[in-house]
Amino acid sequence: MLKMAAAVVVLFAGVIQAMVAVPQSRAASSQPYTWANAEIVGGGFVPGIVYNQSERNLVYARTDIGGAYRWNPTTKRWIPLTDWINATDWNWTGIESLATDPVEPNRLYLAAGTYTNDWTSANGAILRSNDKGNTWSRTDLPFKLGGNMPGRSMGERLAIDPNKNSVLYLGTRGQGLWRSTDYGVTWAKVTSFSAVGNYTDPYFGDRTGVVWVTFDPRSGSNGSASQVIYAGVVDTTTSIYRSTDGGATWAALAGQPTAGYFPHHATLASNGMLYITYSDTPGPYDGGKGDVWKYNTANQTWTNISPIPSSSADDYFGYGGLAVDAQNPNTLVVSSLNSWWPDALLYRSTDGGATWSGIWSWGNYPERIFRYTQTISTAPWLDFGGTANAPEVAPKLGWMIGDIEIDPFDSNTLLYGTGATIYGTSNLTAWDTGGTVDLDVRAHGLEETAVLDLISPPSGANLVSSLGDIAGFYHTSLNVAPSWSNGLQLGTSTGIDFAEKMPTTMARVGYVSEGSTTKKLACSWDGGKNWSHASSEPTGAVGGGKVAVAADGANLIWSGTSAPVSVASGCGNSWTASAGIPSGAVVVADRVNAKTFYGIAAGSFYRSTDGGLNFSLVASNLPAETTKIKAVPGIEGDVWLAGRNDGLYHSTNGGTSFSKIAGVQVANVVGFGKAAPGQSYQAIYITGTIDGAEGFFRSDDGGTTWVRINDDQHQYGSTNETITGDPRIYGRVYIGTNGRGVIYGDIAGSTPTTTPAPATATATSVPATATSAPATATATRVPATGTPTFVPATNTPTATRVPATATATRVPATTTPTALSLTPTPTSVPTATSTPSAGGCRINYAVNQWNTGFTGNLTITKLGAPISGGWTLTWNFANGQTISSSWNTVLTQTGTAVTAKHSADWNATIATNGTQSFGFIASHNGSNAVPTNFVLNGVACSVAP
Repeated sequence: MLKMAAAVVVLFAGVIQAMVAVPQSRAASSQPYTWANAEIVGGGFVPGIVYNQSERNLVYARTDIGGAYRWNPTTKRWIPLTDWINATDWNWTGIESLATDPVEPNRLYLAAGTYTNDWTSANGAILRSNDKGNTWSRTDLPFKLGGNMPGRSMGERLAIDPNKNSVLYLGTRGQGLWRSTDYGVTWAKVTSFSAVGNYTDPYFGDRTGVVWVTFDPRSGSNGSASQVIYAGVVDTTTSIYRSTDGGATWAALAGQPTAGYFPHHATLASNGMLYITYSDTPGPYDGGKGDVWKYNTANQTWTNISPIPSSSADDYFGYGGLAVDAQNPNTLVVSSLNSWWPDALLYRSTDGGATWSGIWSWGNYPERIFRYTQTISTAPWLDFGGTANAPEVAPKLGWMIGDIEIDPFDSNTLLYGTGATIYGTSNLTAWDTGGTVDLDVRAHGLEETAVLDLISPPSGANLVSSLGDIAGFYHTSLNVAPSWSNGLQLGTSTGIDFAEKMPTTMARVGYVSEGSTTKKLACSWDGGKNWSHASSEPTGAVGGGKVAVAADGANLIWSGTSAPVSVASGCGNSWTASAGIPSGAVVVADRVNAKTFYGIAAGSFYRSTDGGLNFSLVASNLPAETTKIKAVPGIEGDVWLAGRNDGLYHSTNGGTSFSKIAGVQVANVVGFGKAAPGQSYQAIYITGTIDGAEGFFRSDDGGTTWVRINDDQHQYGSTNETITGDPRIYGRVYIGTNGRGVIYGDIAGSTPTTTPAPATATATSVPATATSAPATATATRVPATGTPTFVPATNTPTATRVPATATATRVPATTTPTALSLTPTPTSVPTATSTPSAGGCRINYAVNQWNTGFTGNLTITKLGAPISGGWTLTWNFANGQTISSSWNTVLTQTGTAVTAKHSADWNATIATNGTQSFGFIASHNGSNAVPTNFVLNGVACSVAP
């Protein structure tokens, strides 16, 4: 028997507020589901690949927000190992480091923790497995880890002693070096290791710290700990330390490079040579100078073996990835970090670095000579939708190549991670004999997109997505990676909608590359296959936000940003600011009445009945933290509100009153799909908590009863951004994750699944089986001095990268050369009339020059007070140089005068002694003198020699 209490209606200032008791929901039962990814293949940054050194074909990949994976050599797909992580523990999905045991290969360790800034209050954890990641135990740490922080491709921070595998070391961010002597169960700080690194990144003020640990296996024996250990620290003065007594004492390694560059990776080869790659920043977005060094551990001598040394004007990048062939210690491969234009660089040496061969080289400009082929047929979107102009090519070799590895059992196999995927080859040694290296995509099973919106229209493709960094796709098949959508020029797409009565009419909003004049709204009239960008934007448009399309497709509303909520006819033909609703409100369309739209902002609910021109406040005192509202297809005025920690709400009168659904403690998102057999009301889907159980839920009777449809092995971390059912398949649900791509589920055994479920490792519960270090080792937090680009929701963040604007988008995002906007009206550039102050600023100006073209890379060092509100750098060219494109800056040129400004929040601050870097492509007429009159925010700067 259902009990219904009377509604209590109260009138406040003309606004009807309804507080309604609702039918009591029964406790949620469970129903088996099969789960799989909508195949995209990759889609995010892979900062680390780790081979086991004693078991063939045992290799792992770590991601910055999508957990860890193990390679299946039979299926040639990656197996996700961390899908058991739930929403409460989402912070563990960022893997700072990974270690696979060379003595007992079943043992696997993850240093899990995504952020060290204030986006989370959670500390990191060591996750331990005795069965290659099938089941896990954990040890909580007393400090945070930064799997998605700058410097995350350096490493590995976590290392196992190859002689005594109960001993592990962990390099941390600002907390020094830590050690475990019981297989990672308990940890203590190595007090004799005092170095923490003096570098803090300019984005968040995070101290990058101790980034790798390397053992010399020759210094121990089976069961006896290695005595010689090396550690790398991000420090501008001393960066390499060594212990010769098993970690009891440590000293700086004598004779090490002192250029102020940072050691990204180190590998001790079997011949006693310690190879190290260096860059002038921790990366992974930047890097303008660097070197490769070799340390002879026998005679303690150092040799600079850089393919292009930092002393050369031709070096405009650092070095990140390092792979040494275990079969031949004189053979190695290194990667640039970063050569954004025209492409990344890989170099190979077979004589210990005495000579090098590049995977491509210059011919007669713009010709390039390629020593590789590249196939992307299984992930065709990697060409980002077009052909490139020489000397660029599509697809690119990659960007943000912070790690590269040669299979220790097969000299022909190489893998490397990029900002978008994993590439690999099985004929690497063809490089040495004048042949071509055949590269292909090797990220299958690894799905790492951050999903920001999903729609499932009643006709056409069952799924159309909006994704961080790579726009989103028209998914003609769920088990085949899509091509780039024709005409779409967004990088990140934050919102998408379709006209319920004309489902082929769609619109999406998001962001475009810095400096691009392309509008941030695009429309499709064929269900999402082809897109056209709008001809105009509303006043004050900043990109991002959400879009709502009227049920008949006649008009749309752009909302959810700092700009005014605005309505337009067609695809943004003309815009009008909506009245009666605040900026920042999120608007959705009624799915029946084309004139009705609904909005939510700060707990207040708004309604428009004139097509979005005017809104009225119709309800308040709703959950203040949510913007997640959805209207039910086929029923006018039927609206649901996911109130996050305040539960789930339902209105049947267009928002005039709302009923709170009993038993639902947490509702992150809500969506609808085909009704169950015998039911007329659509199936309702949420992620959240019901009756104390966290998970994914479906209701077939309007919210009266619920069934949990996932299990503890399929939780996927953060799932608080978007969800939708399928209007054509009962029980089918699509869920957006923050780093594990688009997950879809079907009732087990009922509907054939077109994509086999990923071989997800089963997981036991993960109790904290051990305490971490004693209270005396409590971490002191390094304050974040940078300005974050995104402040996450209360539960979990939906930001895809740190900083979001510097992550690879299109080819790639804001760090790819973008079209330069030339200022039509001449402006004067301040001229430095005084001698630059020692407390002001310094400019490092590096040029890579050919024929009549060149790239310029500038690094600003702030010597005086920090800059927190944005920066502007000006200078004049003396020889008629003309800039055509730029990256990491908004740059304009008028005549000889150039003005460069910060491109986004993430690079708007410069700490004292901190840096910001940007670059450009330009032409010259034969003379190309270095400018000398740089002025930063009105203060003259010196120019480094």
